[in-house]
Amino acid sequence: MPELPEVETVKELLKPKILGLAIKEVIIHYDKMIKTSDAVRFKTDLIGEKFITVTRRGKYLIFELTNYYLLSHLRMEGKFFYGNEAGAKDKHVHAEFLLSNGAKLRYEDVRKFGTFHLYDKSTQLELTPSLSVLGPEPWSDEFNETAVEAALKWKKTPIKSMLLTQKIVSGLGNIYVDEVLFSANVHPKKKSGDLTRAEIRNVVHYTREILSQAITHKGTTIKTFSAEHGISGEFQNFLQVHTKKDKPCPKCRATILKMKVGGRGTYFCAVCQPEVL
Repeated sequence: MPELPEVETVKELLKPKILGLAIKEVIIHYDKMIKTSDAVRFKTDLIGEKFITVTRRGKYLIFELTNYYLLSHLRMEGKFFYGNEAGAKDKHVHAEFLLSNGAKLRYEDVRKFGTFHLYDKSTQLELTPSLSVLGPEPWSDEFNETAVEAALKWKKTPIKSMLLTQKIVSGLGNIYVDEVLFSANVHPKKKSGDLTRAEIRNVVHYTREILSQAITHKGTTIKTFSAEHGISGEFQNFLQVHTKKDKPCPKCRATILKMKVGGRGTYFCAVCQPEVL
């Protein structure tokens, strides 16, 4: 968390606010977030850079600047906020970008897990360590039944863990994998190589459908996600199994269960998603 729908929501909220603005000053309060250079070089390189556009790849925000690409991964708790507020710095603000219109773009992160990666525009982004490991976007032609079947063939890893790797499809996290597998009637611990063609077809279909619905509702707010101060997601109101332990299954009314798969809390219905031993 944030996953693809949340990052997409942040992207769309930031674009109309920052495009065309230049960076006048960069203040870094936590140097370890900078992964491609030291903090001094990072700050120097960004001075005078103008925001051309903002895109997304998987869970990465990509700020296209005049001469650079600035990639940001929000990890567990990262948030960007734009505003003109003055006053004391919040202890969870770890980066501040002072803009040419007098406003600030602030990065907040309670857990300090988020990262920044700066690449000059001669770089092929898809070949960088950040993006080269990612699978296709959910709506790309490369994410299809045939490709997924080939990627899963002979794999003994549980399908939930495999979908979380970002190699089959980019952008899925713990929340949406639970929802996809429930809708596809696939047990989270089923060996990836044992999925039938029909199950793979369902996984592809529901990945696209559920992520699209979540984007429409501006993501999911379970604990702390907000796309902007005062703006939270609404898709938590439409979750079918995630966080629904001991609640009735919306399909069969059996009790929703919770277990660990690969160390991740996993919600499922044992009736609708039977385990095949």
